[in-house]
Amino acid sequence: MALTAAAQLAAPLELFPPLDFCCAYGSSLLPTNNDKTSMVDYILGVQDPLQWHQDNLERNRDHYSNCMARLGPKTITRISNGIGVGVYFNPFVEWRGKKIKYGVVSMQDLAWDVLTWEKFYLSGRLQKPVHFLVDNWEISKVNLVNLKAATSAALLFLPDEFTEEDLYGKICSLSYMGDLRMLFAEDKNKVKKIVQGSFNSFRAMYKPFLEEYASEGLLKVSSFAHQKVFKQDTGLSATSHLFTSLPSTVLKQAAPKLGLNKLIDDSGVVSPNIVIHSRDKVKNSVHKVLRRIVMISSARQAVSGLVAAGGVNAAVYLARKISKSWRSRTT
Repeated sequence: MALTAAAQLAAPLELFPPLDFCCAYGSSLLPTNNDKTSMVDYILGVQDPLQWHQDNLERNRDHYSNCMARLGPKTITRISNGIGVGVYFNPFVEWRGKKIKYGVVSMQDLAWDVLTWEKFYLSGRLQKPVHFLVDNWEISKVNLVNLKAATSAALLFLPDEFTEEDLYGKICSLSYMGDLRMLFAEDKNKVKKIVQGSFNSFRAMYKPFLEEYASEGLLKVSSFAHQKVFKQDTGLSATSHLFTSLPSTVLKQAAPKLGLNKLIDDSGVVSPNIVIHSRDKVKNSVHKVLRRIVMISSARQAVSGLVAAGGVNAAVYLARKISKSWRSRTT
């Protein structure tokens, strides 16, 4: 009997020690993808990364570079947390004639980033369609906070009238603001391909929040061809509503730029009495904050990945990325 698509994606999990969370993602899963050599990417959430890597080294030592396998789990977790943003990736893992890449993260770090955007790395990934395969902590429910915040941020950056594809494109692009890989090692059409290849999935993910904002009068919706067209309230009250819906990390960093030094009290509660004087200033401040967070996180994770993958694997991976980027700029 043929396996379902979900079962096929979950099959490689038999390789690993027990997991609390797993999702599959990446361009290889898009219906429009024709590159059969591309890796399937996984995020694996575990309670104790140190213990998990120790167990995984006993099972799958060949998944790690020779250097990391020799140095052991303590060094692996130090690289993950000290250099990277809490995620340790093993790329180019062979499994039944295919290649997979998996990143390991603690459940606490995963949940924290989803709720606060402190690193805006995994939270950015989960703003896009993924396939949840293991979810013992109900991260898919926690992620609803992340999706609503992504909707708010995207609306701040969009004009007063825009299409459904514009919206999903803006949401998708949030976690690429300032990403150093986008300068030389990523497909320049990446966002467009993700949105067009997963349009119905984006629609299903964000429908509840668009309906909520429409019911609050922030959005008006009309249909055109096969997608919706939106008009949004760009007044200061609506801007304040969107801004205060953003996660705490963004608010804390953007508030001083806007003269809102008492925006969040010591217990983390956002003041309901803030006064916004300019939508452009809010938009620019939030953009600068997100760009800085992404730039730092992407740089840290890139260095961590190069160290973890080892010389040969790192060179191969980077060469593939640059080749894909070059092809997208010459077609």
